[in-house]
Amino acid sequence: MPLAPVEDGALPGPVLTEIATLYATNHAFFELTGDFPDPGRITVEQVAAALADELAHEGAEILLARSAGRLVGLAATLAHHPDPTAEDPDPWIGLLLVDATAHRQGHGRAVATQVEDRFRAAGRSGVRIAVLDNNPKGLAFWRSQGYTALRRGADREAGRPCTVLRKAL
Repeated sequence: MPLAPVEDGALPGPVLTEIATLYATNHAFFELTGDFPDPGRITVEQVAAALADELAHEGAEILLARSAGRLVGLAATLAHHPDPTAEDPDPWIGLLLVDATAHRQGHGRAVATQVEDRFRAAGRSGVRIAVLDNNPKGLAFWRSQGYTALRRGADREAGRPCTVLRKAL
């Protein structure tokens, strides 16, 4: 399953529609996050705005994963913590999303591994992710991938309780 970056933040209409469909399959996750006003009716425009917000950070990248030509996953990464005053040398995974109709088929593990491989190839020694505390399945997934908890805190966007995890590369 290849992992390809969105070039220059450009998302042609058909790709954006595919991404919006991927987001829409994950309405249960978005009910936890509160990122969309109605997680059962996520629109292309809302997804476009969310992706633009992700890409607004320096060093941000959106990576798309396909299997048999079908979009099955997306990862949003940051080359460094978005707070320039943070003493944090690691890159971050801001979001890893897998088509909910394809959960438990190894796509999440494959995407996470490929993201880690990209950072490792760039000479990075670790990667971090903040997982919302109300997402026990997410916490279990990342722990199963070898991530360990560093600290608890609040996410930067909405102040939601989360756990910051790290994996050495």
